[in-house]
Amino acid sequence: MLKFSMELRHLRYFIAAAEEENVSRAALKLRVSQPGISRQIRDLEQEIGFDLFERTAKSLKLTAAGKVFLKEARAVLQRADDAVKNARAVSVGRGELHVGYAPSLTARFLPQALRGFQSAMPNIRVKLHDCSTEEMLGDLRVGKLQLALTVRVEARVVREFNFAELTRETLLLAVAPKHKLAKSRSVNLDEVVREPLISYSRKDYPEAYKMVTGVFAGSKIKPRITEEHDSVSSLIAAVEAGAGVAIVPNSLKCTAGWRLKFIQFSPALQPVIIGAYWLKKPVSGAMEKFLQSAKETSKQAD
Repeated sequence: MLKFSMELRHLRYFIAAAEEENVSRAALKLRVSQPGISRQIRDLEQEIGFDLFERTAKSLKLTAAGKVFLKEARAVLQRADDAVKNARAVSVGRGELHVGYAPSLTARFLPQALRGFQSAMPNIRVKLHDCSTEEMLGDLRVGKLQLALTVRVEARVVREFNFAELTRETLLLAVAPKHKLAKSRSVNLDEVVREPLISYSRKDYPEAYKMVTGVFAGSKIKPRITEEHDSVSSLIAAVEAGAGVAIVPNSLKCTAGWRLKFIQFSPALQPVIIGAYWLKKPVSGAMEKFLQSAKETSKQAD
């Protein structure tokens, strides 16, 4: 009886060689030596008793048996990866997940995401941290946060992170209930640019400030930002008091409620992309489950 000692690394090496059709390129892809990958593939063929490749001086071509084996090898590796993920989820049966979030951007889906996650993993405590995008990214880098739910920022700033888009927020104009524009069905930028504009602080929320000023990039008249605020509650209060108008995401309706009137832009402005950032490293079962819950609930909220 044949003693079977195939290991997962044999399958990984075989799949890489099959995909690259070249041992040298497969070795570069896997960051192993060329002789090492050639030896492992020969050992695999000797173990199973048939050739997987037709070899030439410069390339490899799968045999008919090799094509069948490739399909099954991929399935085996996928099952192994799934087993690790499922076991990891069980291994973190207790603990904490630290999530940074922007309240005004996540109000439409975060409560439902939390309920879904807690139902699936009741022994994991989610600790929410309300902070700016810049603070979230800094806390991710040093391990204080595992996830950050916020607006998408420039790619060059976040090269060390993964990003998953969750939703897109329509931009609206927020005004006081008695403002002269409050009964308008829609507004355009020419009307808004004449109004005193209220924004989030350039220092504390640079991405939000750039979003507002970027809206007027093609306008001949520059916006007149008269107030900058360091929290969503103070911004809402200032607009409600009639100090000015604000360009805000649709989700602010959940926070402001009846206190403000929200008006659509015509033509519509470029939407804001909201998503999750996390470090480029293996994720825990808790993180994966939370991301899944956030993706599902954000789709339902759209």
